[in-house]
Amino acid sequence: MKKVQTRYLLRTRTCAENKRELLTNNLEPPGQTGGLFCSKNRKLQTFMRIFTVLLIGALAFSSCSHFAKVLKSNDYDYKLRMADKYYADKDYNHAQQLFEELFRVFKGSEHFEDIYYKFAYCAYYLRDFANADNLFKGFVEVFPNSAKAEEMDYMRAYTFYRQSPKVELDQTNTTKTIGFMQAFINTHPGSPKIKEATEIIDKCRAKLEMKDYKSAQLYFDLGYFKAAGVATTSLMNSYPDSEKSDEYKLLIIKAYFRYAEQSIEERREDRFSQVVTQCNEFIDRFPESKLMKTVQEYLNLSQNNIKAVKNEQTKKAS
Repeated sequence: MKKVQTRYLLRTRTCAENKRELLTNNLEPPGQTGGLFCSKNRKLQTFMRIFTVLLIGALAFSSCSHFAKVLKSNDYDYKLRMADKYYADKDYNHAQQLFEELFRVFKGSEHFEDIYYKFAYCAYYLRDFANADNLFKGFVEVFPNSAKAEEMDYMRAYTFYRQSPKVELDQTNTTKTIGFMQAFINTHPGSPKIKEATEIIDKCRAKLEMKDYKSAQLYFDLGYFKAAGVATTSLMNSYPDSEKSDEYKLLIIKAYFRYAEQSIEERREDRFSQVVTQCNEFIDRFPESKLMKTVQEYLNLSQNNIKAVKNEQTKKAS
């Protein structure tokens, strides 16, 4: 039997177990599979994964061991240097633990202001916003003349903004954000943060507006038409300069029209007359609105219903 002449082959193989293509350049007879290569590759990958896990574990243990030594130290100046280092490295968890201890030790010293400042930010960066709020507030009270007092006053308001939830949820923190940001603007009229604070107030007001609108729309969708009309009227009064005012007014018209339709005969004329009033108000206030055609249709329908009610009443009277 003739020996098979070997040669270099450049081929792409797929290792079924790993489901990825491997580009190999190895010496082997034509026609043989790459199973041996795949097996070696799997062993190498397994080894690398184990090595990586062990390396991470060793580093974590070393870090924890070092921090434990820092925590047990009685040299507070050393602890302060380490706290500053952890803070600079954005290791806010370890920095916070040290600053919490140093907070009491250095109270009243020249280092206290900086410790208070960084301690407050540690809580903020760790998303402990309730604690951050108290610390930002406390800093301004303890250091009212500090160059950082304005920044901390702003950050206190900003913690509430960070806690402002989705539109569908309770908006207590959104309302508080507006109040605290407005107080900041009033207290620091020359601050470079005024523009940002104003933008945040606008965003929060838009969120509250959307929540009120969704509540009114929900009343309408559930068939509580009078409640929908009242809620949307309140919405318009709360946000008179809204870009969606014409949409809100149309919702009021629709709600009162449906409410009139469901009314007993004795009340239908008055309630359709209310729809006519709302339509006329829309025409006066939003003459250029794209919704004008729809409003005109509701006006005509309401007027026709009033005529129909009067005709029926005439028939009964005769």
